This record gives sequence, structure tokens and C-alpha cells, in this order.
Amino acid sequence: MKERLTSIDVFRGMTIMLMTIVNNPGDWGHIYAPLEHAEWHGCTPTDLVFPFFLFIVGISTVLSMPVKKFDGSVLERIITRALRIFLLGLSLNFFSKIHLGSLEGVPLMLVRLVFTAIITVLLLGEYDRKKQLYVAVGLFALMMILCFGGFEDFASVRIPGVLQRIAIVYLIVSIIYATTNTTVQIIIGLACLLGYWALMALVDVPNVGAANFEKGTNLAAWLDNYLLSGHLWVTSKTWDPEGILSTLPAIGTGLAGVFTGKLLTNDFPKNKKAVYLLSAGVVGVMIGILWNDVFPINKALWTSSYVCYAAGIALMVLGALYFVIDVLEVNAWTKPFVIFGVNPMLVFFFSGIIPRVLNMIKIAQPENLENPTAGLVSWLYSHWIEPFFTEPKNASLAGALTYLVIWFVILVLFDRKKMIFKV
Repeated sequence: MKERLTSIDVFRGMTIMLMTIVNNPGDWGHIYAPLEHAEWHGCTPTDLVFPFFLFIVGISTVLSMPVKKFDGSVLERIITRALRIFLLGLSLNFFSKIHLGSLEGVPLMLVRLVFTAIITVLLLGEYDRKKQLYVAVGLFALMMILCFGGFEDFASVRIPGVLQRIAIVYLIVSIIYATTNTTVQIIIGLACLLGYWALMALVDVPNVGAANFEKGTNLAAWLDNYLLSGHLWVTSKTWDPEGILSTLPAIGTGLAGVFTGKLLTNDFPKNKKAVYLLSAGVVGVMIGILWNDVFPINKALWTSSYVCYAAGIALMVLGALYFVIDVLEVNAWTKPFVIFGVNPMLVFFFSGIIPRVLNMIKIAQPENLENPTAGLVSWLYSHWIEPFFTEPKNASLAGALTYLVIWFVILVLFDRKKMIFKV
């Protein structure tokens, strides 16, 4: 293992913290624009969270493989980790689909908690690597049978997702890094970006017509609906922001992280590394903006211009952090971010589960004729946070920040016990 860079942990921690805030507003109807995704084309700070994760995956691939080699044991480790990450994401999509007879409310919540506990032990537990692989393969097969085997409760489980894409990109990028040199990696990265652009801009869409970049009628949407009909994002139903074809340019995001990891582990002086990071970031942003004219920056389509733009911003943020933390060694302020950064999978998985669990606990509110009952999280927000604010967006942001503080307290306890969950 190469020397751990605090700037990477801080960058990862900042990304996790932003993710926690944007995914958990107090009121989804009242959110400040920067904390929402762009409606379609364009990019907000929220749209940078996911590519930052993939960028960090690429960096971590280099840092975790100090000696490049590719044999059976390395492949087994990569596949096992990818499967476990994929299944953690898929289990989040399964959670709300689990039913047992006529159970509802707290009894059903307990059933789903048992499911979550089993998943946690199997996919986050530390035990023999071969057994981890066998368990992951078995779980994957079981979930696919439930999804496609005619079981009504699971007939609409979403297959794609954020962790699922992270897993696939990690798998492919790790194999590329372990088996090829820098020149080949650059060629593959360019092929992913240019090839995706060509497919989206030139290939006619079956049953639709000419190639286009519009919502629901583009080539990526057609492929998602053709291969995964019924198992897509519930909001769109006919396409998915983490779909099949758009995973191709996402590999480019991961490879951008690989190139960054190579720079960070090079023997260049630290101040030069910071300059290179910042300079490359400016170039990436400029390419993204220029490319935007013909291939719009779009997170849902993961357009090639979006890859360059987001990677450029990631490089500039990391460059600034690297300069302050690793060059100037001004790091007394970093601890809160490091605490989030060293336990990302714990926060990602459980920050999605906890609100769903708590909202299954219903609280009576007879004074509200429209909603006589409310989930616990919703009730706490409407009674203990919302009344203190006159601006609904401020109240909603306060709800998100409260959840972030709760997670900070949890992670401080884990940090004191030196508990780090790795997949």
C-alpha cells in the first residue's frame, strides 16, 4: 500500500458530506437550486457528487495496487469487491419491495431490518476472501432470480444504481490499470468518450428516429428500456440515469482518476504535483465547456463533455486540497472530513436505509386532516425543525444539516473505536 494521502480522504469526505446533504433535505419540495440536480442539460454542485466518487475510485485503484500485477488472486479480489459493492446498491433497491404476508408498519420494518442485518454481515463483514466471492455470487444469482423469475413483489426492482455503476467502473478500470500501460489506458479513455459521442450523435434510435439528446428518446434510453424494461428508475420508468450505455463514458471518469493516481504516486516534487493537478483541471473544464456546444453537459446521460467538465473540477478541488494539506501541511482542520472519508461505504449504505426504516414508524397527527399520520422522520422535521424557520428552503436545509451532524456523531464513535468498514 502506498502512503495514504490525507487530501484524498478529505476530498472523499467532502463528497460524502455533500451527498448526505443533497440526498436528505427536510422537504423535497423546497430545496435551494445548487442542492438539486440540473433539470436536464447543465451541471449543479449536486451533479458533481457522483463523478467525484468515480474519480476517487480511479485514484484508489492506483494507490491500492503498489505493484502492478494481474493473476488469479488479483482478479478474484477485484471481482469479489465489485460484486459486493454492486449487491449493496441492489439491496437498497430491494429494501422497499420486501413484504411478508400482510405485515405492515413496525412488524414489516423489523423484517426489513433483519434483511439489512444479513446483507450487512454478508457484504461488509470480514471473512475468508473465497467465501466472500461464493457468497456474493450466490446473492447475485438469488436477486436476479427474484427480479426476473416472475415474483410479483420484485418484478419492478430497479437494477441500475449509483453503487452498481461504481462497482462496474471499479471492475473495468482495475483490470485496465492492472493489464495495460499508460498509452493504452489513454487510448481506451478517448475511445470511451469519442465512441459514446458518436453513438449518441450519429446512430438512429429504433422506433423513434434520428439520434438526439432529449429525455427518454435518445439511444441510451432506448437500450435501457429494451434490456431492463420494468427494472429502471421509478421516476422515469423508461430510462435510467445510471443506465447501460452511459456506463461507457463513466469508465472515462474512472480512468481520469487513474491518471491522477499515477501523478500523485510519481516522484515529482509535491509543489509540482499541485500545479499539474490544477492545470489539468483547468484544461478539463475548458474542454467540457467547448464540447458542450455539440454534446451538452448532462449528468443523466453522462455525456463526454460532462466527464471532462466534472473531472476538471475534481482535479482543481483535489489540487487545492493537496497544496494546502500535503504541500503546506496545514491540516489541523481536516479531521471532520477525514472521519467521513475513511468510512464512505458505511455512510452511503446506511444513510439511505435509516430514513426509510424510521419513516415506517407512523405517528398520529390528528390536527392534520390531509395527512393524519406521518413517518417518524417527517414528523420530527415538521414538529422540531420546520417551526423555527419562516423560509421553507432554510428549514429544508436545516433538516439536511441535522442529519449530517447525526452522522458525524456516529462516525466519531466509530473513529474512536478505530472501526473502518471496507468492502
